[in-house]
Amino acid sequence: MKKYNDIADYMADLPKMQRAVAQIMRELLADAAPEAQETFSYNMPALKQNGKVLVYFAATQKHLGFYPTPAQIEAFAEQLKDFHTSKGTIQIPYDRPLPVKLIRQIVAFRIAEVKGK
Repeated sequence: MKKYNDIADYMADLPKMQRAVAQIMRELLADAAPEAQETFSYNMPALKQNGKVLVYFAATQKHLGFYPTPAQIEAFAEQLKDFHTSKGTIQIPYDRPLPVKLIRQIVAFRIAEVKGK
């Protein structure tokens, strides 16, 4: 697997459809966490706030991977029942629209967690 140093290089190498979905996710996350800074970690785009990573995302062949912390997956388990999840991953198939409202809720929950609220 190719190693990337920044989000622009990562996005440029994605196939057109995957790039389009990843760009929508990137813009959604930037809007949901306006105080966060984009970063690149574990070879994935991520958002960082108050020195802590909020969430990661990555385009795979069959789905967009969204990586909040396990606490968010547990807290939103009922809303995530239609998605394949694991301890720290939510898989969003490309043939389904991004669950915008849910993603915003998960990010808000994580921001509150990082701020200690």
